[in-house]
Amino acid sequence: MKATIKTQGRQFIVQEGDILKVNRYPNTAAGDTVQISEVLLVGEGANARIGTPLVAGASVQIRILENKRGDKVVIFKKKRRKRYERHRGHRQELSVIKVETITA
Repeated sequence: MKATIKTQGRQFIVQEGDILKVNRYPNTAAGDTVQISEVLLVGEGANARIGTPLVAGASVQIRILENKRGDKVVIFKKKRRKRYERHRGHRQELSVIKVETITA
């Protein structure tokens, strides 16, 4: 069964057993489970249920496999012949999650 979920401002189409990288869930550790109740669509084909905006009673249970940091993104600005250079970096905090069950 497929489901479209909304978590942390982004939407994902998931099935049971899928592994995703999302922004880090606050106050969680590896092995914790999280219940996502913002389900926009559940099912496939003719028996799909579309929410207005959410499907009533539907939820997705996920398990956090790992909390980590993503790759470094380097921001470098330069203006030629003006001695202007700015160097900055950023690493996003990520959670690797696995979809355990989808209930409709």
